[in-house]
Amino acid sequence: MTNRAYAGAWPVAPTPFSENGAVDFEGMRRVLDCMIDQKANGICILANYSEQFLLSDEERSELSRLCLEHVAGRTPVILTVSHFATDIAVERTRFAKDLGAAAVMAMPPYHGALLKGSQEQTFEQFSRIGEVGIPVMVQDAPLSGVDMPADLLAKMARELEWVRLFKIECPGAASKLRKLLELGGDLIEGPFDGEEGITLLADLDAGATGCMSSALIPELIGEVVSLYLCGRRDAAEAAYNRILPVINFENRQCGFRAAKSAMQAGGVIKSDFCRHPIPPLPVETKNTLLAMLSQVDAATLNWGR
Repeated sequence: MTNRAYAGAWPVAPTPFSENGAVDFEGMRRVLDCMIDQKANGICILANYSEQFLLSDEERSELSRLCLEHVAGRTPVILTVSHFATDIAVERTRFAKDLGAAAVMAMPPYHGALLKGSQEQTFEQFSRIGEVGIPVMVQDAPLSGVDMPADLLAKMARELEWVRLFKIECPGAASKLRKLLELGGDLIEGPFDGEEGITLLADLDAGATGCMSSALIPELIGEVVSLYLCGRRDAAEAAYNRILPVINFENRQCGFRAAKSAMQAGGVIKSDFCRHPIPPLPVETKNTLLAMLSQVDAATLNWGR
């Protein structure tokens, strides 16, 4: 078993909407209950797979309060605070701490394809976020387009007291995780992968102890991580190979819409509506997804039935 403080499956909660586009707050409560029943070791809210870029500031605040109050300590909650403006990211971090979040997650500062923080500006922003005094997860994802080499991340771990968690979902994640752990050692309390777990086994081999996937099959991803960390790599590989087609289909064909469609089919939420300009999943894609989930006995499909 790992002695690192953060391990297992920490999926991202989707944000449900009604058919008219309003946030479905009661559905949000059911989403959280479902994820806890899926044995999530922790839950991340208001991330990209929560469609945070389609929410107003008021909706973000209301969802933050609702989620922390409803989970009520049953599992740790990570609240995403990413923003290009450092002062706003810091303000969001204070808000998360006041609500009782276990940690916050942030991407480096970026806006669009060309407006990006430098490595120095990125370090400074995470330094300011960390001064709030709550564990911080750095999300290293291609969406930002910001270059964060392993030595920069290790520098954060060495010099910023509260920055100890790293979600690595860039190309070559395993190599970067391995380098980060080589440079940062025990200061890296939470080496995570992401991107739906599409490179999970390689990342576990590189030293990852956690996976921040979607809410589609966290109980099955958690099983892989648990088996691996218990020293049962062959069993972990077999369990991973069983669900890899589902992960691949989600990653390449569906994105964040997959979890919502599964939750609608399983009676967790009433609608899998996504706000414009996000199109709905094509019917054929949704049907294929649900058939694949049925083959692996995904808990989501039966939770609300």
